[in-house]
Amino acid sequence: MDIKLSDHFTAIRLIRFTLPTMGMLGITSLYSVVDGFFVSNFVGKTAFVAVNLIFPFILIPSTLGSMIGTGGSALVAKTLGEGDPDRANRQFSLLVYFAMVLGISLSLLWLPFLRPAARSLGAEGEVLDACLIYGWILIPGLTPMILQYMFQSFFPLAEKPRLGLWVTIAAGMTNILLDAFLILVCGWGLVGAAIATVAGMVVGALPPLIIFSRPNGSQLRMGRPHCKLHTLVKSCTNGSSECMANVSISLVAMLYNFQLLRLAGENGVAAYGVLMYISFLAIALFCGYGFGAIPIIGYHFGAKNTWELKGIFQKSLLINAIFGLVLTVIGFTASYPLVYVFVGYDPSLLKMAHHACILYSFSFFFAGFNIFASSFFTALNNGLISAGISFARTLAFQVIAVLALPAWLGLDGIWLATTAAETGTLGVSILCFRLMGKTYGYK
Repeated sequence: MDIKLSDHFTAIRLIRFTLPTMGMLGITSLYSVVDGFFVSNFVGKTAFVAVNLIFPFILIPSTLGSMIGTGGSALVAKTLGEGDPDRANRQFSLLVYFAMVLGISLSLLWLPFLRPAARSLGAEGEVLDACLIYGWILIPGLTPMILQYMFQSFFPLAEKPRLGLWVTIAAGMTNILLDAFLILVCGWGLVGAAIATVAGMVVGALPPLIIFSRPNGSQLRMGRPHCKLHTLVKSCTNGSSECMANVSISLVAMLYNFQLLRLAGENGVAAYGVLMYISFLAIALFCGYGFGAIPIIGYHFGAKNTWELKGIFQKSLLINAIFGLVLTVIGFTASYPLVYVFVGYDPSLLKMAHHACILYSFSFFFAGFNIFASSFFTALNNGLISAGISFARTLAFQVIAVLALPAWLGLDGIWLATTAAETGTLGVSILCFRLMGKTYGYK
C-alpha cells in the first residue's frame, strides 16, 4: 500500500517511506566509490590520487541541485499542505527549468578554472595531467548531475520514492557496467571512468524529466512555471544549508588533501580518498533519511498538524541514534575488508588507511543527529537555522579541527578531525532544538 504524506507516521512507516531515498543517495554515492575502485585497482595510484584531488572542485557546482531540490521540495510540500496543488505544480516547474539553465551556465563557467584549481591543490606532473583529463569530461556533465540531485528530493514529495529508487539503480548500473567495459575491456583508463560517471548521471536525470513532463499519477507535473522571483529566492535560501554543506565538504576536502600532502605525501591523500568512499555510503543513509522526511515534515507543518510533527521529530531522533550506532560498529569491525577493496595492492597504504578508518568511524554516531537537525529546519522552511547547523558541521568546526588537531596529534589529528567537528555540532543542534521547540510545536 502506498504511503501518503497526509498519513500518520509510525517509526516503521517513516523508515519505509524514507528507505527508497536512502537507497537513491546510496546508489548515487556509488558513482564515486565505483570510480575509485576501478581507478585505484586498474588504472593506478597516481590516477587515484588525481581523482581525489580534483573531484571536490568538480562537485561544488553540482551541489546546487541539492539546494534546489531540498529547499524547493520543502516549499512545494508546504504549498500542497495548504491545499493549493496548482500553485505547487507551477513552483515545481519553475525550479526544474531553473536547474537546467543553471547547469548549462555553470558548465561553461567552471571549465576555465580547472587547471588553476588543480595546481592550487598541489597537482603537478602526471597527477596534474590526470586531473585535467577527468575534469574536462565531468564538468560538461554538470547539467544532468544537478538535475539528478534535484529530482532525488522531489520523488518522495510526489509519493513515488520507489520509482526514484529504480531510476537511481538504473543510473548506478549504467555507471558500474560502463566502468568495467571502458576500463577493463577497452583500456580507456581514467577517460573511461569519467565517461561512465557522466553516462550514469544522464540516466539518472533524463527519465525523471520525461516522467514529470506527462501525467504520472502524482500531484507533481511540469507545465507552466510560477514566474515569481520569490519562489526561487525562498527555495534557494531554504535549501542553502544543503548547498552549504556540500560546498563546505568539497572545500574542506581540499584542505584535508593539502594537509595530508604535507604530512604524509600521496599515500595520505589516497588513504583519505578511501575514507571518503566509505563515508559517502554511511552519510548517504543519514542524508537519505533527512531528505526523505522533508516532504512529510513540510506537509504536516503546512497543514498545522503539530501533534504529528512532534511524533515525527521524536521518532526520527531514535531512528538516527540506531543508525549511528550500527554504522559506528560496522566501521570498527569491518574497516579492514572495506579498505582492502581499494588499496589491498599496497601494504603500507593499506595499514595507514585501516588505522584511519577505525578513528574516523567515531564520527558516524553523531553525524545522523546533525544531518537530521539541518533537514528538519529546512522542512520547517527555516533556512537560517538549517544553514547555521550545516555551516558549523561542515565548515567551521572542520576547519578548526583539521588545522589544530594535527599540531597535537600529528596524522591522527586529521583522522579524528571529523569526529571532533560532529561532536561540536551536536551541541549546536541540541541548542537549536531546545530553543525552537515551542515555536514550531514539536517540543
